[in-house]
Amino acid sequence: MNMKEPLAEDVSVIKIKPSRLHGTVKVSGAKNSVLRLLAASILSKDSIVITNYPATLLDARVHLDMLRVLGKKCVVTGDRLHIDEPDDLNTKLEWEGRSIRNTLLILGALVARYGYGAVPLPGGCNIGATGERAYDLHVMLLERLGAKVWGEDGYLHAQAPAGGLVGTDIHLPLRSTGATENSIIAGCLANGITRVWNPHIRPEILDLIAFLTGMGAKIAVHGQEHIEIEGCEALEGVTHNVIPDNVEALTWLVGASVTDGEVEILNFPFDHLEIPLIYLKESGARMFRGGDHLIVKGSKCYPLELSTGPYPGINSDMQPILAVYAAKARGQSKFVDLRFPGRYGYAQELAKMGLKNHTDGNMLVLDGGNSLHGAQVKALDLRAGIALALAGLFAEGETEITDAWQITRGYDQFASKMRSLGASIEVK
Repeated sequence: MNMKEPLAEDVSVIKIKPSRLHGTVKVSGAKNSVLRLLAASILSKDSIVITNYPATLLDARVHLDMLRVLGKKCVVTGDRLHIDEPDDLNTKLEWEGRSIRNTLLILGALVARYGYGAVPLPGGCNIGATGERAYDLHVMLLERLGAKVWGEDGYLHAQAPAGGLVGTDIHLPLRSTGATENSIIAGCLANGITRVWNPHIRPEILDLIAFLTGMGAKIAVHGQEHIEIEGCEALEGVTHNVIPDNVEALTWLVGASVTDGEVEILNFPFDHLEIPLIYLKESGARMFRGGDHLIVKGSKCYPLELSTGPYPGINSDMQPILAVYAAKARGQSKFVDLRFPGRYGYAQELAKMGLKNHTDGNMLVLDGGNSLHGAQVKALDLRAGIALALAGLFAEGETEITDAWQITRGYDQFASKMRSLGASIEVK
């Protein structure tokens, strides 16, 4: 229990043996929220404090280092982050380390505040690319705001007109989370009114808006129709508490269910998981609410039939986790991913552990209820990795997950929390 949590970037292999989860665990700040807040912090020269900060996340550590390269001073104490700006920032992100898609939001913030920005062409996870490039929508929205955008020498550059970005109407062809966020960030310091039509409204977007509103931004949300941003000359500092990570919360819920465990989950985001909770309750999960915590006890897993979709529906990131629930359930489950058709690569890795599955068009069919066995498997991405880790909790023998750094990208204190719940886990 006292084993030191390894640095996220040092994790390459995770080994898991069958374990029954029991005890208490607290949900950390949301990965998909805090990364956006870090990018938005560029909009102000004033001090910013972020609490409930998931300090061990690999993606968050990468992002903090990017802010430091730009000139921000970032100090982490426990789950509290303090950001200061001793001098003017660099407007070109000179970065040779692992890239994350959040660099596109850094570009939007830089060009909004300084009139110019340059970031490395985005790398990392390629899920959600539009056309041939994952950044087409971001180029479109910056150009709509008056910027000239071009690629050169491995960098994406954006130059605003002499007077700065100009508010406009941005019509998104699909409900893109990243494009919605970048439109909001860039619009905060643009001249005039920016309206974002067909936005993706989800908890992380609303948390970003709450953060920016605390900094003095003027933002109005008109449901899923549009968001209106009235540009300001400058934004001030703020202290902001990050919302809990709903995917992490779902992870512990499913982990307790598939191991027939008993887990109390603190800081549980009930309001952000209404639809998934209905599916799980109707599929045998035994859950009891008490204030801001959820107790999961002795669940009986039954098959699931579901499709993913925009919030408040089941997010595509939740699908691999729910597939592990379906693997434990006796009978056939059927999943359809409407957002990212064919995002079922993780099922091929679960098949190495004995999960029988096949695709029928865009439908993934899972034959659950059979015994799984430990195997060497690969974390193809963050959510695939956590699905394999959960499956390893009830598979016979030892499961070895390679490329396990993918899991640490999105789970704060993952190994420590697993051990605190009684999991037999070894991290290398």
